[in-house]
Amino acid sequence: MRFQTDLIPATLLRRYKRFLADIRLEDGREVTAHCPNPGSMMGLAEEGTKVWVEPNDDPKKKLKYGLRIVELEHANVVVDTGVANRVVKEALLSGTVPGLAGDVRAEVKYGENSRADFLVTQDGQPVWVEVKSVTLSRSAGLAEFPDAKTARGAKHLSVLADRVAAGDRAVMLYLVSRDDCTRFKPAADIDPTYAQAEVDARAAGVEIMVFGVEITPQQVVFVPRPLQQM
Repeated sequence: MRFQTDLIPATLLRRYKRFLADIRLEDGREVTAHCPNPGSMMGLAEEGTKVWVEPNDDPKKKLKYGLRIVELEHANVVVDTGVANRVVKEALLSGTVPGLAGDVRAEVKYGENSRADFLVTQDGQPVWVEVKSVTLSRSAGLAEFPDAKTARGAKHLSVLADRVAAGDRAVMLYLVSRDDCTRFKPAADIDPTYAQAEVDARAAGVEIMVFGVEITPQQVVFVPRPLQQM
C-alpha cells in the first residue's frame, strides 16, 4: 500500500485528545497533525520522537498533516490504524494472504449493529475477517494487543464466534504494524476481558492469524509469513 503522498520527517512534541499531535517540521514550523489512532500509543508518544507525517492540500481538511509512522531507535511503527485495513485489503485482493484467497468485499454487515472488515467468499463459503492493527511491544521481538481496554474488540471476537456457530469460517487477523517483532500474544494484563474473549473465540473455532509488514516512508507492504503466536 503506497501512501498518497510521500511522508516527510518531523519531531513529535505532544499527542493529546487521542486524535491530535503537535509536531515540529524540519523547517522549524510547529503545527498540529491529525493522529488517527484511538489507542494509548503506549511507548510511541514520547516528546522528541521522530515521526513521519503525510502532507495534504485538501481544502476540506482543517489539519494539513497526518501522523503515519513513529520511528524508534530499533523500529518503524505505523500508528495510523486505518493503514492496516488498506494493507490487508490489497493483500486479500492480490491473493497473498495464506488461506484467504477468494472474492473480497469490505465493510459487510453481520451480527447486530456490526460490520465485518472483510467478507471473503471461497467457492460459496463465507469467511468473515476482522483486522486489528498491533503497535505495542514491551519486550524485544514480542508484539501485543491491545494497548488499551477495548470492549469493541471483545465484541468483534464474540460476533466472529457466532458466525462459526452458524457454519461459516471466521478469522481474527492481527497485522503487526511494526518491523521489529517476530512473535505475538494478547496483552492480558492490559485487558483481561479481551484476552479471555480471544481464548473463548479460539475454542469456538475462530481462526487467529498474525502477519507483519515492511515499512518505508513511501509504502507499507504485507508480509505473508505468519508470526509466531505465544
